[in-house]
Amino acid sequence: MQLTRFTDIGLRVVMRLVTAPADTTLTSRDLAAELAVPYTHVAKVVSRLSELGIIHSRRGRAGGIAITELGRSAQVGWLARRLEGDGEVVDCEGPQPCPLKGNCRLRGALAQAQRAFYASLDEHTIDELTAPPTRVTLLNLGKPSRTAPSDVTNSDAG
Repeated sequence: MQLTRFTDIGLRVVMRLVTAPADTTLTSRDLAAELAVPYTHVAKVVSRLSELGIIHSRRGRAGGIAITELGRSAQVGWLARRLEGDGEVVDCEGPQPCPLKGNCRLRGALAQAQRAFYASLDEHTIDELTAPPTRVTLLNLGKPSRTAPSDVTNSDAG
């Protein structure tokens, strides 16, 4: 299965917000820059996450985005389903319906695989996904990288 870009960004936004200190809020622009994704995409994702109660979003000068308790404890599969929508893996009913749709076993097999995919994601919470070493990486997003002391050459040594 392949998740949409929308869901991918949504999961990364939530993971980043889980690692933010409790007294900190981030903006959509902050998140877009840190996650290296377009601001417009993040803005749409933030709107949906707010509708779901995963994040709390406040506009204005003192505004920002913060994770809710539901966001921390959400099962990854539950959240992915909400972000993906109710669609099937294949569209048998589209503008040109599949000629096999009446007697096809593929649709059922794919639906079963989709359920198994989400069920395996349900075994994990967002909070679990942000444990080390992922947590360290998330906390360092947007910070300038530091050169390790062993990588620095001493031009004065002689």
